[in-house]
Amino acid sequence: MLAEIITIGDEILIGQIVDSNSAHIARELNKTGISVYQITSVQDDREHILEALREAGTRAQVVILTGGLGPTKDDITKQTLCEYFDDHLVEDPLVLAHVEELFEKYISTPISDMNRKQALVPSRARVLHNPYGTAPGLWNEKDGIVYVSLPGVPFEMKNLFENEVIPLINDRFERPHIYHKTLITYGLGESGIANKIEAWADALPDFIKLAYLPNLGKVRLRLTAKGEDPIIIREAVEKEIEGLYPLIGDLIYGEEDGETVEVIIGNLLSEKGLTLATAESFTGGKIAELITTVPGASAYFLGSVVSYATEVKENVLGVPQKLISTHSVVSAEVAKEMAVSVKNMMKSDFAIATTGNAGPTKGDSDSDIGTVYIALASPQGVIAECFTMGNHRIRIVQKSVHKALEMLRNALVKM
Repeated sequence: MLAEIITIGDEILIGQIVDSNSAHIARELNKTGISVYQITSVQDDREHILEALREAGTRAQVVILTGGLGPTKDDITKQTLCEYFDDHLVEDPLVLAHVEELFEKYISTPISDMNRKQALVPSRARVLHNPYGTAPGLWNEKDGIVYVSLPGVPFEMKNLFENEVIPLINDRFERPHIYHKTLITYGLGESGIANKIEAWADALPDFIKLAYLPNLGKVRLRLTAKGEDPIIIREAVEKEIEGLYPLIGDLIYGEEDGETVEVIIGNLLSEKGLTLATAESFTGGKIAELITTVPGASAYFLGSVVSYATEVKENVLGVPQKLISTHSVVSAEVAKEMAVSVKNMMKSDFAIATTGNAGPTKGDSDSDIGTVYIALASPQGVIAECFTMGNHRIRIVQKSVHKALEMLRNALVKM
């Protein structure tokens, strides 16, 4: 069964906002057994919207639209839907009462006739209640195809889609079952993993597909199975995954929508009663930021020093100026000193330190752009490793963050 997503709004096409709605809708549809065939973004233009509706209706059983439901003149989705469905707008008293209530309780500006126009809906549409905004969702059917129009505001759209649309779709259609299992690996690139698991991948059943999803230091392996019996396809995928662990078990750190590496690190530190601190130079606090995205991180993460400038390494972390002048600010020796210093300063059990040259210029070091040193101080001592991370500034930083977490995770597992 197929669906198409149509996003409406010039702001998407000019890059003013990122279309996060389509990603969310596609994920939720996939969970319920519906594959997204195409995602299209169109202007707030009558003919453009009509053309997108006509084309989507030839390919999909469900068409989801987002955007264009506001009260201003450039929001023309409702009028265009009426044209497509040969319908007309009528005032829905329940929607009007809801709009007036929102303005009375939560909005300081007086309600206007323009705002009241949000209660105008196509007469034959099923109106979907939007508790968080003035634009309701709309459910239409034509020639056996379902067309759902939702507001573009992400939190409004998500609530409507999950609580109104998905239950209606489940009641309306018989759907196959789709099961995904995604494993997250660190420490080896896509081609290296593919070589290790080539025979395993070649032996997968036809109804199970493998996809490699590389991204800055990690590779996700996604297994997808589709079938009529959810138990059979789930068990089949889990059985195949069992065969992966003897091949690359040392590279698998967790499951997507399950335990990411920062969650795994947090669990390991908590279980062992250990603490962590960081001293970051070119990574600019991004390791600390990732660690602290995990709820409860305060139990094991003590703090960070972002010593971006050489002077901060000297004056705050106490890295000797002579050490820097002898070995360079981008060196194993300086990285080790940073890690030991912040470990002592924070009185932590572990400490990570980063120093490197992310470009575009060499700064205070003569090291080539992409040269980074990551140090790890632990109860067993301190180590530092050198890496070459390419020549793209953002990728250098992101890859280094992942590598630092990989080093920490490996050390914790061995304790």
